[in-house]
Amino acid sequence: MIGQETSSHPGLPAFIPEYSDLRNKVEALKEAGHKVVLTQGVYDLIHEGHAIYLEKAKSYGDILIVGVDSDELTKKRKGPLRPIVPETERLRMLMHLRHVDIVTLRHISHDPGDLIRLVRPDVLIVSESTKDFTATMATEYEGICQEIVCLPPQALTSTSARIRLLTIEGAMKMAEQIKGAVDEFMNKIKNVE
Repeated sequence: MIGQETSSHPGLPAFIPEYSDLRNKVEALKEAGHKVVLTQGVYDLIHEGHAIYLEKAKSYGDILIVGVDSDELTKKRKGPLRPIVPETERLRMLMHLRHVDIVTLRHISHDPGDLIRLVRPDVLIVSESTKDFTATMATEYEGICQEIVCLPPQALTSTSARIRLLTIEGAMKMAEQIKGAVDEFMNKIKNVE
């Protein structure tokens, strides 16, 4: 999988796969007086909107923890053709972003609120564009988090929109190739007669 790599904070691991280790790290950070921020998602085809979103999320505290959906969980949430980018690469990409301090993986066996209940963040950051995290679900976590902040999308496009565009572009190219093949075939048939 991914080795224990360091973040921009000395002694702060960027990837903590085990929830028990994450719990211990979060407790130590809180005891040291750090304000902990949590957000979670797929982070497929990382783009400018993701980076700006994570920068804004980090502005609400000292330590930003990002829960990343595993490949299996992403397929369940987004469909059988997702993710485009495998979880290992998505984790590594997030560890290269300067505003991200800790990255962990959310598995299909995890309830949507497991990571929230484990971290008990000072601030939970959610995105308006997350369709499966509703306002009623957010109220469920009000007693667990000191604050819940809902950020609007930070880019003019989304990963899903980019995938649709690539799919349309691919379909158009295929249609052109099919038309060319059909035209060529029709010309051969005409020449045979």
